[in-house]
Amino acid sequence: MQLKLAAGMVTPLIVATALFMENMDATVIATSLPAIAHDLHVDPIGLKLALTSYLVSLAVFIPISGWMADRFGARRIFRSAIVVFVLGSLLCAASASLSSFVLARFVQGMGGAMMVPVGRLVILRTTDKADLVRALSYLTVPALLGPVIGPPLGGFISTYFHWRWIFLINIPIGVLGWWLARRHIEDLRDEAVPPLDWAGFALTGVGLSLLMLGLASEGKHLVSTGWSLALGGMGMALLLLYLAHYRKAAHPLLDLSLLRLPTFHAGVVGGFMFRVGIGATPFLLPLMLQLGLGFSPFVSGLLTCATAVGAIFMKTIVARILRRFGFRRVLIVNSVLAGLSIAAYALFYEALSYVWMLAVFIFGGCLRSLQFTSLNAISFADVTPASMSHATSLSGVAQQLAAGFGVTVGAFVVQGMATLRGHEQLGVGDFAWAFVVMGVLTMLSGLMFVRLDRRSGEALAG
Repeated sequence: MQLKLAAGMVTPLIVATALFMENMDATVIATSLPAIAHDLHVDPIGLKLALTSYLVSLAVFIPISGWMADRFGARRIFRSAIVVFVLGSLLCAASASLSSFVLARFVQGMGGAMMVPVGRLVILRTTDKADLVRALSYLTVPALLGPVIGPPLGGFISTYFHWRWIFLINIPIGVLGWWLARRHIEDLRDEAVPPLDWAGFALTGVGLSLLMLGLASEGKHLVSTGWSLALGGMGMALLLLYLAHYRKAAHPLLDLSLLRLPTFHAGVVGGFMFRVGIGATPFLLPLMLQLGLGFSPFVSGLLTCATAVGAIFMKTIVARILRRFGFRRVLIVNSVLAGLSIAAYALFYEALSYVWMLAVFIFGGCLRSLQFTSLNAISFADVTPASMSHATSLSGVAQQLAAGFGVTVGAFVVQGMATLRGHEQLGVGDFAWAFVVMGVLTMLSGLMFVRLDRRSGEALAG
């Protein structure tokens, strides 16, 4: 039994190496945003473009990751994706302007779009449904070391060295992941791969890019307000054209018919709302701690890494919680609790004890970890093996778009509050209102899980 369990952990742990690199990179950047903004001579809120460009790149290329894995082999695509991600990291380290930094992050996203989804697809296709929650936990626990190490590491580098070094640490991690994938990842492929929906890829890829660029650039970051509105409108028009194309396509890029499955609908649509609320936190929290409360990047990173500590702890008991209470009850109740944990950031002030801050971070990390694992599992409860690739792509696109929308909405609220209060320098009160808004959005996601059957996901909970 122990030998079988150890063998079953190999693939999740290899994919976790890629997740570790991706998650650590994201958390290191979040902590270093003020330092990067100062060095590039841009408004810190303007760096939302760097975060959203990465998320948009993920959303654009995730839909073809499954097709490429089926067509060329999962191992080949997984290893190639690691190379692209490391190349994007080198471009980030060499960036000298906001536009070049945004472009470099887009290249990183191309690698991430192929890297993690393909690895997750291998796990989903080689793991029994009854063991899926456990396998996802094995995958996520090592990957969560990235958010633990990332914030203090990014803060330390930004405080005592230079932020460009935060991207160079991806090189040895990428080399390790590439070598492990060569030895242990199964080269899964499909002998009868349908043709790629190139028209659908063009409509969704360009449409999503223009829509998110228009939204994220609002506030006269990179382009004017007129151009922001025009780009957003063109992006929305292309996405509407995809809906018409989808009904006629023999093999659509994104199979929207999967949303008819109640469990998949709840996991994707309800998860979208939840992730919009959560998505602003990695962007806004380091800014509030450093710009609003005056903490150094290192102290900010040491505090926020407690969220990942809580998430790791929750992974050890999530299966028992789901068996005891069921997916439906957990998703509904936990949405409210997670929303309250985000809104609690609005109560932070400069003289507040670090102990109370750490308690909020740890508790919030537990709640988010429970919700993410539950959403990831319930989404695939009733998906057939033949539809798993399409389901993985559609779910991945929704997750990245939700995070991008979260960053954008959070930035809107902060900028709006600063304008209403009549000052240009961002203060802690501006961030407080943003966290209240994002907390309410998170709580409202619970309404999407009410229509789930009480027995939904029983097989996944073992």
